[in-house]
Amino acid sequence: MCGACIAEGVSMDECVIMALTEAGTDVGTPDFWPTIPILVNDNFRVQPSQDEVLVLAGKKHLPVALKPSSELFVGTRTPPDFARGPTQEYELFFGMLESTVIDYCTSTGSIVTDVEIERLYRHLRRRPDGSDSNPLFSYIRAAARLYMSLRETSRAEFDAVTGRLARSAKTFALGYSSTNYYDVVYESIHNAVHTV
Repeated sequence: MCGACIAEGVSMDECVIMALTEAGTDVGTPDFWPTIPILVNDNFRVQPSQDEVLVLAGKKHLPVALKPSSELFVGTRTPPDFARGPTQEYELFFGMLESTVIDYCTSTGSIVTDVEIERLYRHLRRRPDGSDSNPLFSYIRAAARLYMSLRETSRAEFDAVTGRLARSAKTFALGYSSTNYYDVVYESIHNAVHTV
């Protein structure tokens, strides 16, 4: 798909931007919110996300290849304090990861517990190129890679966002089986969609 980009020596993040732009998507607009659909096979089992993913931008599904996270970190920019949640500049980053969790739960018909989502966010922070037996991890990692393909992100910013998400899940946890994080995020995304 991106052979021309590779031949010209263009990095893959620029290839992702070019692919979305050539498909008529304006990646620079504030309302641009790409998602990675959750793939489920004929037996209703989730297929873990791979390096090449489908990106849903508007009503278009586009295949794009994503670089590993470690190759997408750029610069040394220091993030703000997220103690009160994401600042406006980081809403897309937080939103892409959290909406992936909601999409996954909707697609599988099962809600991820607060303890498990905290574990997955912490694992992503520690090992951004890692893997996990829970297929949700591959989709959260892919969403982060897609975001970093479109926006310059330092390792410090990545750590701050994933660390804040892990703390949020931990804060909502009332026990091993609680799903409060899902409930709060679902309500937040549902309200945002219906107020646009």
